[in-house]
Amino acid sequence: MGKAAARNIMRAGFDLTVHDINKSAADPLVAEGAHWADTPASVIDQVDIVVSMVFGPKQIEQVVRGAGGLLSANCKGKGWIDMTTSSPMLMRELAIEFESAGGLPVDSPVTGSVDSAIRGDMILFVGGKEAAIAYAKPVLEAVGVIRLVGQYGNGYVAKLVNNQLWFIHAASIGEAMVAAKKAGLEPDVWWAAMKGGAAESFVMQHDVPSIFAGHYDPSFRLELCLKDLVLIDELLRFLGTRDEITQATYSRFREAAQRYGVAAGEMTVCKVIEDDAGVALRVAGDWTPPWEVKHPGKREPA
Repeated sequence: MGKAAARNIMRAGFDLTVHDINKSAADPLVAEGAHWADTPASVIDQVDIVVSMVFGPKQIEQVVRGAGGLLSANCKGKGWIDMTTSSPMLMRELAIEFESAGGLPVDSPVTGSVDSAIRGDMILFVGGKEAAIAYAKPVLEAVGVIRLVGQYGNGYVAKLVNNQLWFIHAASIGEAMVAAKKAGLEPDVWWAAMKGGAAESFVMQHDVPSIFAGHYDPSFRLELCLKDLVLIDELLRFLGTRDEITQATYSRFREAAQRYGVAAGEMTVCKVIEDDAGVALRVAGDWTPPWEVKHPGKREPA
């Protein structure tokens, strides 16, 4: 998703400098005209706004505080947009440090899927001070659709509770699909009947076809789901709120990872139910995988 976001920034006419711990991951962008930098500090030295999107809290802390990290460079007057799915508490610490160094921090974790990243219409949960958001706005708009959520750190709160609901929907939809199939309602008929009603969700619209196709969407791995569920669990424990449904969902995702491996697609959380029931939810059709969606190209003004 980071690569797709970077492409959209470049498409919007910005001069792009990139860094990745795995240089080969950035090679396609360099081949398309981006400049390479050896460290995050080197990136921020060369740009007005740096965008980070890494695996999780440990990695973003290294990007900011580590050797060659952002804070080892001159951050005065520079913008920092973090799109990592991370801890709200950690982000607030890092934002204060970046702000104290003269920078303008914004947290902007994303929701959608790899296809929305390719198209440039991801939803961005944007938190930060008004001046920082205004400075970052042209870059944010190149990547997706802005949803303002308040102070920095709130973007991560929004992202985690968003994923909390997403994972609950993903885990439960397999139970409904299998029950319908065993009761005589074919998956394609069930899907057509459910859409637009009280059962509607992003998972219903976007993710069910990956079950029909049988690939279960490996563009978002169970490893990432479990990382996010750890963060969700940490937040709920910190807040002290009830979480029985979320814990049941967490357990189902762990079971899927144990059976199929952490590299398996997110929707294998439903395959657990299929396999235990002895049914398959395959549906013939032209189900375009999310990672094969094409950018729509330049749109003419209305």
